[in-house]
Amino acid sequence: MSFQFSNCSSNLTNVLVIIPVRDEELTIGNVVQELRDLGLTKIRVVDNGSSDRSAEVARAAGAEVVSEPRAGYGRACWRGLQELDQEIEWILFVDGDGSDDLSCLPDFWRLRTKSDLILGDRRATAQGKAVMSPVQHFGNGLASWLIRWGWGYQYHDLGPLRLIRRSALEQIGMKDRGFGWTVEMQVRAVEEGLKISELPVNYRPRQGGKSKISGTISGSIQAGVIILSTIGKLYLFSGSGNQEQEASGKNQLYLWLATLCLFIGAVIMMPYGDFRQPVINFAYGLGLMELGFILAWRIKSLNCWWFWLVAIALRLIMLGMYPGSDIWRYIWEGQIQNLGFNPYNLAPNAPELVPYRSDWWSQINHKSVSAIYPPLSQVGFRLLAALSPTVIAFKLSFAIADLLTCWLLTKRFSYGQTLVYAWNPLILYSFAGGGHYDSWFILPLVAAWIWGLPATKNYQQSKYLLQGCLVGMSIAIKWISLPILGFVSWIAWRKASWKLAVCALLCGMLPFIFTALMFCDTSSCHLVPTGSRFVQQARIAEFFPYLLAKVWQGSTNTNSIFAPILMLSAIALLLTAPNLQQFALGWFASLYLVSPIIHVWYLTWIVPFAVGTNNWGVRLLSVSGCIYFVIPFNGYQRNLTDIETWLLWLPFIVGYGWSLSMNNEQ
Repeated sequence: MSFQFSNCSSNLTNVLVIIPVRDEELTIGNVVQELRDLGLTKIRVVDNGSSDRSAEVARAAGAEVVSEPRAGYGRACWRGLQELDQEIEWILFVDGDGSDDLSCLPDFWRLRTKSDLILGDRRATAQGKAVMSPVQHFGNGLASWLIRWGWGYQYHDLGPLRLIRRSALEQIGMKDRGFGWTVEMQVRAVEEGLKISELPVNYRPRQGGKSKISGTISGSIQAGVIILSTIGKLYLFSGSGNQEQEASGKNQLYLWLATLCLFIGAVIMMPYGDFRQPVINFAYGLGLMELGFILAWRIKSLNCWWFWLVAIALRLIMLGMYPGSDIWRYIWEGQIQNLGFNPYNLAPNAPELVPYRSDWWSQINHKSVSAIYPPLSQVGFRLLAALSPTVIAFKLSFAIADLLTCWLLTKRFSYGQTLVYAWNPLILYSFAGGGHYDSWFILPLVAAWIWGLPATKNYQQSKYLLQGCLVGMSIAIKWISLPILGFVSWIAWRKASWKLAVCALLCGMLPFIFTALMFCDTSSCHLVPTGSRFVQQARIAEFFPYLLAKVWQGSTNTNSIFAPILMLSAIALLLTAPNLQQFALGWFASLYLVSPIIHVWYLTWIVPFAVGTNNWGVRLLSVSGCIYFVIPFNGYQRNLTDIETWLLWLPFIVGYGWSLSMNNEQ
């Protein structure tokens, strides 16, 4: 063993050590001396804008010192590579803070005959793992996984201690001048087919100075962004390998980045669902989730298990979020039904109900207004309240319905296409997070669409009856799908017979009639509180009514003036839409633009019907809908400024219009 060490050590004149330093005067002298004790004589310290005596100490210890005043790890390394002596064949990169355990270098020398790049793996030793911070472990693990998925090579660390053949470094052609230097070197080494080795190395706590990266939260975030952006840039602009491999690599990159952004954003956002508090932290998390959602648009394919793992896990995270105020209404109305009261006859603040007020009663919204939800939804509230009158039970039922919608969509579309719904942040927030029951009404609508696509002629007639029943269930949960029943009946008339159209219409009315009987008697049947000020005058995140009020202030006195416009829209779609999917898309789009009351969870209605269409209006609305969370709420209104109104709706209008024009051209 001693002979091998002596033989290798005698040939260290062709090795140049490069040590970037900035404010490392307490450690650089010892690092240089340790290298000299190991037989290294050519040591170049790059002073990267130090404000202390780092350069003087390094020079006194016997190192050559060059200056690079512009900050940047890669820039310092690049400066150290200039003006190399002809006999230099190997470059050794070392940190100047004393954290690298240089006693392992003889092992590096022995691998020179069969390697082009030799890396120190700090995560392979107990000491190395113990010293590295959680942020370092996460960052190194993440980068290693991304490189593996993109280039098919498994690294274990991005450590600074590395030995590379000079000719190999020239072959790589390094371009990064920042903290992405190490990542670029390792990725390009794989692309160039270099011989790569990793050796377990110990790692020590910093011997002095202050970390520019892992020592602060902002520095760690900055480093993470740099690493991810470097990998992304290398993926996008890589010219090596065949096109199929490159496409697969990019797909895996987007898959990983989208998943990470969604999960990290969900974890950040989850504790801040109570909008009685400032929403800034909620906005940070939602913004990161939206970034992940946008990245998911580039995913062309993914495994079944990945799709479902992310879809289910994100909803489980969201279940822990403080819910929106509507859920207290659901629980209350379910409970009073079980006590024998009719929620359509008694508002929450009714004197008869005072003895039954719970600890959370004060959080119920619109206490002076009786129930506004259709009768089948009230049956659902009653059953859930009988089983478990808790937030988690209600939210879980909404999330299950939401996942069933995902499942239905995957029966017709690929997992990649279904991501537009399954990984959509507004979907995730609205049902599992905010606890809004709209997933109950979406599920039968999507079922009517998916199951209404027959495989045989024998199914042709019965499908209209099935669609009628399913759409009828949706109507009995939320009124707004009523025009879709009209479309089903109309298509049955056009393609079959008027008798079948009538039967389909009757099937659609049955769920409402049967459940309404539970709340009506011979003297009264108050299923819609039309006298409510909220129903008559409320304005929330509206578009056309907002613009109309600019020129006619009197339009704010009543919301009923917009009903004829919506009726005309429904009739126009009835005559032009070729199928239920296109009718639903057009109907919900019209509703969003014309209705005076739009909550953010209403934006989820259109999303499943955009799966498979590449409708850019719906995609952009899923992002611009975040504007809703900055709107101040005063009880009845959520008032947008002019710029907020356009930021919310213009992307949807432009994207939807562009998608329509592209479909017409095709």
